Amino acid sequence: MNIKSLQTFIHLCESKNFSRTAIAMHISPSALSRQIQKLELEAGQSLLVRDNRSVELTVAGQKLLPIALSIVTEWQQFQAHSKHGELELKGTIRLFCSVTASYSHLPELLAEFRILYPYIEFEISTGDPAQAIDKILNDQCDIAISARPEQLSARLNFETISEIPLSVIAPIGVSNFAQELQGDVPNWNKIPFIVPEAGTARERANAWFKKMRIKPNIYAQVSGHEAIVSMVALGCGVGIAPEVVIVNSPVRDKIQRLKLESIKPFKLGVVCKKSLLTTPLISAFWEVAEKTYIQPTS
Repeated sequence: MNIKSLQTFIHLCESKNFSRTAIAMHISPSALSRQIQKLELEAGQSLLVRDNRSVELTVAGQKLLPIALSIVTEWQQFQAHSKHGELELKGTIRLFCSVTASYSHLPELLAEFRILYPYIEFEISTGDPAQAIDKILNDQCDIAISARPEQLSARLNFETISEIPLSVIAPIGVSNFAQELQGDVPNWNKIPFIVPEAGTARERANAWFKKMRIKPNIYAQVSGHEAIVSMVALGCGVGIAPEVVIVNSPVRDKIQRLKLESIKPFKLGVVCKKSLLTTPLISAFWEVAEKTYIQPTS
């Protein structure tokens, strides 16, 4: 076993996607497959279960992963004491994102970065994604995961990582407006709405209300999207929330998506001040982010 193979194995365990790992590790998919096959041959066991969409660890793979992490970490610590190791980038990056983004997008974003730059630490804070742009502009963080606003400040750089649909959701259980929703043409003025307090998602919701000619009866304006899904599940109202938040919510089985005219999706990405792109830490992060989200060609 060599260090590069173990690093590739660790990245694949985190990305669970051969194409993404191949791009991140700068090798072809066929070369990646050969590396994993050689690793399995050396281990004498299958380490991964593959299908067309994802990768899962076998029992043997689960046992090897912490060993691989330990070996790679010790090797990196050894390098830190060498002449080469003294040149490694070190420092702290302040990163802001929503709670949902911290497990829906952040792990993939950091998977390769922490292998390439093991001595850079992250100071991560979570909160309302509507605050992300202001936190960047006010120097409260270095990088944020944020929705792209309609008007992006010329002082900012934005790298798209995903497109996020929004859905109109209602409770599955009992509510005082359930009968109204079941009608052919609901009287929306009688139905309470729960919407984001601010940000791009709120702008999209307002545009949708205008398109649908709805004067919404706002029950609650919520800071942070996760609570919208919870309040809908409790029967407080009909909500508008990003799809990524809905699918990751622990109460997703208690809500239903209403089949209505679609809401314009928004672009999710990483954002920072352009002036910071000249600094070594942020430049390194941005380079990895750009490579991570290059769409693989078929």
